Amino acid sequence: MSQNRSRGRRRKKQPENFFDYTLLFVVLFLLVFGLIVLYSVSAYEANIKFQDGAYYLKKQLIATGFGLAIMVGAFLVDYHIWERLAVPAYVVSILSVLLILSPLGREYNGARRWLEVGSSGMSVQPAEIVKMGIIIFLAALITALGPGIARWKSIGLIAAVTLFPFALILFITRNLSSALIIGGIAFVMLFMADPNYKKYFVLLLVAAAVIVLLLLYVKGVGQKTGDFRFNRVLAWMNPEEYADDTSFQTLQGLYAIGSGDFFGKGLGESIQKMQLPEAQNDMVFSIICEELGVFGGLCVIALFGVLIYRCLLVANNAPDTFGALLVVGVMGHFSLQVILNIAVVTNTIPNTGVTLPFISYGGTSVVFLLAEIGLVLNVSLRTTVREQV
Repeated sequence: MSQNRSRGRRRKKQPENFFDYTLLFVVLFLLVFGLIVLYSVSAYEANIKFQDGAYYLKKQLIATGFGLAIMVGAFLVDYHIWERLAVPAYVVSILSVLLILSPLGREYNGARRWLEVGSSGMSVQPAEIVKMGIIIFLAALITALGPGIARWKSIGLIAAVTLFPFALILFITRNLSSALIIGGIAFVMLFMADPNYKKYFVLLLVAAAVIVLLLLYVKGVGQKTGDFRFNRVLAWMNPEEYADDTSFQTLQGLYAIGSGDFFGKGLGESIQKMQLPEAQNDMVFSIICEELGVFGGLCVIALFGVLIYRCLLVANNAPDTFGALLVVGVMGHFSLQVILNIAVVTNTIPNTGVTLPFISYGGTSVVFLLAEIGLVLNVSLRTTVREQV
């Protein structure tokens, strides 16, 4: 009897190695589901534009395969190496945005946001590089600051190093959504690292007040300026008035959600995808709701909820501060992107052009999202299960 008790005590002292199979399964399921939905949504447009209904699917398959290889690589390499490479990662991400101004910069739909890779026609979106670069750099910087992160001086430093890529993304690529996500990632990482969290609620209240004042300003002078961002805000406030241009996409997306009822019309049976321009990109969630209903939309939200929860679990049990902050940064990225995409589709916020992770069409996005998942899995592999969230 005493021998059994001693063996039990010895077993308790040995940490249990942990690999998050649930997180991996959810990611793989979202990838497969995303490819199926992508084909359903894009086949009509691809047939018209390229005479090949699987055109977008083939390109996304190539990017997904490459992204999975990157994910495996990120999983196999000890994540601590990124702490030593944090500054180069930050510099490379900044340079990638500046290269947009060079002949390598590529314009699409009136926006110059891509870098051309060789003569193959492939392109990379620097905003995705910056998101991952800022996660790595801030994780290393906050770890180095240690308990000093609670000081306003440290918070100012974090704000400064975030504001630079934020401004570059906003003014060079005119990509407000990516700039907001970068700022949001920094805020989430600071909030999780600083034990004195009350000041962040004050900052949120100040930000909310500033936003309200900006909305009132736009409502008063927006039509006079002719700025496309102001027009988007005005269209959000009164979509019917801009139904022919600015709010056309938003209204078609709302029609799609409304016509799907609870269980949807059936996969591939969407009508609104023939009306929605670039439906496979930002507005893919509305087509999911049309074809699979509100039930299908809620299931997708639940899957992302599980993904974010598993990231939180890994961060909570990470072996060190750097690993925990890496995972928190990834969690913040996914959370913000999912929330903003669904908010745009449902017209809760103005249209900002945010993709839905793993489901919307976009090669650069899926590659870097999978790289981030590889980092999380790498941290989970070096984690011992000590405490549930």
